Amino acid sequence: MNLKKRIFSVVLLAAATGMMIVLALAGNRVLEAIPENALLARPTITVWYTDEPMGDYLSSAALDYLETYHIRVLPVLTSGLDYLEAVNEASLDRVNPPDLYIVSNDSLEKAYLAGLAEEITWDDGMLASDHFSKAALDAVTYQGKKVAIPYYYETSALVYNRTYLEQAAEEMGVSADSLIPGSIEDILSFAEEYNAPETVEAVFRWDVSDIFYNYFFAGNYISVGGDCGDTESQIDIYNSDAVTGLKAYQDLNQFFSIDAQTSSYESVVQDFLDGKLVFTVATTDILKRIEKAKQEGAFPYEFGVVTLPDISGQLQSRGLSVTYALAVNGYSEKKDLARDFALFLTEQQSEKLYERSGKLPARSDIALDIPGAEGFSEEYARSVPMPKLMSTANFWVRMEVAYTQIWQGGNVSDLLKDLSEQIMTQVTGAQYEEETYIEVPDDTGFLGKETD
Repeated sequence: MNLKKRIFSVVLLAAATGMMIVLALAGNRVLEAIPENALLARPTITVWYTDEPMGDYLSSAALDYLETYHIRVLPVLTSGLDYLEAVNEASLDRVNPPDLYIVSNDSLEKAYLAGLAEEITWDDGMLASDHFSKAALDAVTYQGKKVAIPYYYETSALVYNRTYLEQAAEEMGVSADSLIPGSIEDILSFAEEYNAPETVEAVFRWDVSDIFYNYFFAGNYISVGGDCGDTESQIDIYNSDAVTGLKAYQDLNQFFSIDAQTSSYESVVQDFLDGKLVFTVATTDILKRIEKAKQEGAFPYEFGVVTLPDISGQLQSRGLSVTYALAVNGYSEKKDLARDFALFLTEQQSEKLYERSGKLPARSDIALDIPGAEGFSEEYARSVPMPKLMSTANFWVRMEVAYTQIWQGGNVSDLLKDLSEQIMTQVTGAQYEEETYIEVPDDTGFLGKETD
């Protein structure tokens, strides 16, 4: 995934003779002088994070928490390289270890088995479907236990130029909403009739080189570890629906000629911002980028975000998601304080998350007045959480390679069968062979269509 780090900010604690001043870089607010040793007597918890844009937000939240609960919180920006190893080493050596840390859900099996993630239990029912979608709760569940708290997420959705659709709708004598595609077939049908203005270079373009933007073609029919991504006996990669979905993906190369070797997410997003595309697949970062472009007068269009289109009337889509969660360090001596601050972040600070960090909260019961956020939230709720299984960690690299080969014309069934056998061999520890060969369908329904 190309999830970019953009902004840097941390909490600064400055000591001076007879007083201590807490400066929140995020809000630029300064507390009044506090008597000597007053803060030193207060409990302190340390929170680690790896994503720079979270600095401003955590700075402000830490100050709010100090003012309200008189507990200090020290956010620490940490390298994402060997992150869990760093958490483990600091915990064992007792060298400024985190009491609470933000971690992606695919690392939770490793964290829990290493004792770095405590089971989370709350009497108030916070970790329930009233507050989070099933996808969010599945993402933090390991072997039936909630081992972290959903915090914010990343997923992909269909982003469209609303202005272009309204112009096309007027010419076609239909409503703009009727042109919002529910399937890839709808996009191809629109392309057949669309009288594109000169500014439009392509009806639909997305990054075909990154599995995060392509997985939805087969995501509804592939399982790596079951709903929670934690069960080795629930792996299903090679099946007829997955083969058909990926054959449909391959067929699209005839209509949307995109070179997988030169394709990039950055160029696709820039093309959309420049008004060159009607539809694209993007992650949540595009919301801040559109907001900034609008403020600068560089994006004179309206836009919308909806769930990823199904492949056809017979094949449903389902994209990937990553949930960034709050994990309480099992080695911490302040587990209760860490859990309470995590509760504070999710219950009282989630509505401020996007404004200060550009992240969308995992809470499903919060109404955000952010253009496009609802579409991403709906896609997140139906997405496939990244699995936690350490035994299948290389599945995504191999799957991305297979997607690229499929896009370039490789035999879909052969590639998916080979991938399944590789993964099952390493999971079972014995040579694995698929019993049945699945023939690739001759026609997925796309071949009779034409696009500009």
